Amino acid sequence: MIVIQAKLIFLTQQDKQIVLDLMKRWSSCMRFAYKRLLEGYNRNTLKRDLQGTFDLNSRYVDDAIMKARSILESARELGKSPKKVIFGGRDLFGKLQKRHINGKEYQKLKTKWQERRKGNLYSRGDKSKKGNLNTRIEVKENGTFLRINVGERKYVYTKIQAGYKKNKRREELLQEIRESNIPYSVELKLKNGNIYAYFAIEEEYPKIKITKDKGVIAIDTNAYPDNISWAETDEKGNLISYGSIPMPELASGNKDKKEYFRWQYAHEIVNIAKEKGKAIVIEGLEIKDKGKRGDFSGRKSRRIRHNFSYKSLLSKIKTLAKREEIEVIEVNPSYTSIIGMLKYSPQYMITKDVAAAYVIARRGLGLQEKIPDNYIKFLNALTVEELEELKEYVKKTVKNIYLKKKHLREINRAIKFLQSLESESGRVLKPLEGTSFSIYDFWRVFKVAVVTPLSPEKVPRDFSILKELLIQGKWGDP
Repeated sequence: MIVIQAKLIFLTQQDKQIVLDLMKRWSSCMRFAYKRLLEGYNRNTLKRDLQGTFDLNSRYVDDAIMKARSILESARELGKSPKKVIFGGRDLFGKLQKRHINGKEYQKLKTKWQERRKGNLYSRGDKSKKGNLNTRIEVKENGTFLRINVGERKYVYTKIQAGYKKNKRREELLQEIRESNIPYSVELKLKNGNIYAYFAIEEEYPKIKITKDKGVIAIDTNAYPDNISWAETDEKGNLISYGSIPMPELASGNKDKKEYFRWQYAHEIVNIAKEKGKAIVIEGLEIKDKGKRGDFSGRKSRRIRHNFSYKSLLSKIKTLAKREEIEVIEVNPSYTSIIGMLKYSPQYMITKDVAAAYVIARRGLGLQEKIPDNYIKFLNALTVEELEELKEYVKKTVKNIYLKKKHLREINRAIKFLQSLESESGRVLKPLEGTSFSIYDFWRVFKVAVVTPLSPEKVPRDFSILKELLIQGKWGDP
């Protein structure tokens, strides 16, 4: 998706007022459609009723319904109540409810909220119509204009001010879009009394040529923003090479600076994949943890969202890879770090971040992670009494309250797991069939039994000490 922002300059104040009235009616139509969708109305019924109610043509109404549906689906995906959506912004609305704000400050907030609530218009592009019927770019001798349909066979022309000298390329790109008849969507927004247009076109990517047939390059972003780790495998999942790319610029700085460097690092990752002729495997971008209340309010959830600008980095990698005809595979990131640190970090003497990238690569190839026999023997020898001793050890040694609570929760879960196995499968961990637990429960308990006593204050980066214990099976030695 390519988006170009531009300011609209109206020839007369009357023309601007006509467009503002259109935006107000469209915004009301979209809000009305949202309420009706909540009540179960279908698109056809809504479309027929809304045209006459808001004096909008069929395309404008269709776009309003589509926008309302996307807001509704977004709220459900985020685990929020669709009935509590506030058009214009919940934060701004909350500030308006505070009694200590009054006078000019209150009026300023109110105007801003009203602009967000009523100053919108969206018009989709149409490939069959070679562009966009309701809001069409037109190139004339005295500049580039946007023709806005404001009624039956009535149009308002407004000049597109895409920027000054340094942004002259924006206007040239808009002219190229117009001449090539590419379908483009236009969204109008009212900000500080000015109307801005956002032109969006769907980028058409070339056919994928570099696939996972020869192996993959996978990346792990858990160490973000300090660095990003990658691992290369062959088509059978064997580790060939690995590395880490420091990203100090993303730890601080303004938004534009970070955005610039994200593109640079995305180029670096894609170039590695292109040179090696391998597909790219990344973690899925969905936020899994919604917090205890399901509203993303928990400590862990807030931390995830705070650091979630790596989503922007992964999106850029996807975009650049598609342009370079490279396949991009998204996998479930669950337990990749734990499996990597316990299974592959001591085996290959690599960091836990590189090991996690290796697990991601294997998932991208569709490979399953088998539990080594020595790991089964180790956990079968583990007793509930030993975990109770570990609990007391954590209580005495760990001073960080948050970390202590986390360790104790994990230990209690591990105890419950072992107790349940004894009753369900006779204390045999291989295989796990016949129990109510998944393979991930095994890795969770194993992390408690090995990593927590090894370094209770923080997760270590080097797991070479576990090679003799786990790979060679030499445990029990004081």
